[in-house]
Amino acid sequence: MIAFGPVPSRRLGKSLGVNNIPDKVCSYACVYCQIGRTIKMQIERQEFYDPKEIVEDVERKVNEALEKGEEIEYITFVPDGEPTLDINLGKEAEMLKDIGIKLAILTNSSLVWRDDVREDLMNFDFISLKLDAVTQDVWRKVDRPHKSLSLERILEGMLTLKDEFPGVVVTETMLINIDYGNELKRIAEFLKDLKPDKAYIAIPTRPPAEKWVKPASEEVIHLTYQLFSEAIGPENVEYLIGYEGNAFAFTGNVEEDLLSITAVHPMREDAVRELLKKANASWDVVEKLIREGKLIELEYNGVKFYMRKLKSRL
Repeated sequence: MIAFGPVPSRRLGKSLGVNNIPDKVCSYACVYCQIGRTIKMQIERQEFYDPKEIVEDVERKVNEALEKGEEIEYITFVPDGEPTLDINLGKEAEMLKDIGIKLAILTNSSLVWRDDVREDLMNFDFISLKLDAVTQDVWRKVDRPHKSLSLERILEGMLTLKDEFPGVVVTETMLINIDYGNELKRIAEFLKDLKPDKAYIAIPTRPPAEKWVKPASEEVIHLTYQLFSEAIGPENVEYLIGYEGNAFAFTGNVEEDLLSITAVHPMREDAVRELLKKANASWDVVEKLIREGKLIELEYNGVKFYMRKLKSRL
């Protein structure tokens, strides 16, 4: 199940997800990751799936969604790892263009210093770049990068990409419960150079990889908004801290929908109940998937979430 959704996205409206990286191959091991812990840390690009298989699965899911009257505003690469590790990324995006729906990608930015990665990204309409830190200490504490990555090269790569890319470039900065010192000021200074179309300020809203991780304080969130607004203008800064809503699409098979969505996107209990209602199904479906070891129940900030049982969550 490579394609999933459509799911509600706070950035992209109704988004059909593409899970082009298996659980959980990544260049980072972010402490707040909703997928869980990184199982295989790498920076070498490789083939994970046949591009034809990805395109066929996306086309199938698009057709199912449209038949059910579901709207799709973007096809978004948002997998169980870092999407640019996929060496066929450019080819897949090129093939998907024929569907006629805009393409988006959410990347941790770690490989944008590579010419081939930036070339692949040119096939997209919308790129979200992770920007959690601009100094070594905070970067290593929050994102826990692959040891051979260079933050300096990554930041240079982001600036080059912004110059080259004709579409929309946004950044996303995740704020957690650590002492940032002057880091937020430094990130704001970098944003002034980068000039993204939008700088999103996020906090963890789903169960994180590390249990100690909590959202930053309101004071830190507010300070970040002030600093970013001064750097690039308040119209270009937006909070990404609310719940995106329960408008998850039912595309015909409720078990498949639940498992494909929760493989990437832990769902709150109320969202699961709403999806079951759309499918005329009862809570027994969830209990059955838990019994079969396919679904797990997690709790974060007093809210119950349901997630596909992945190795990264064991």
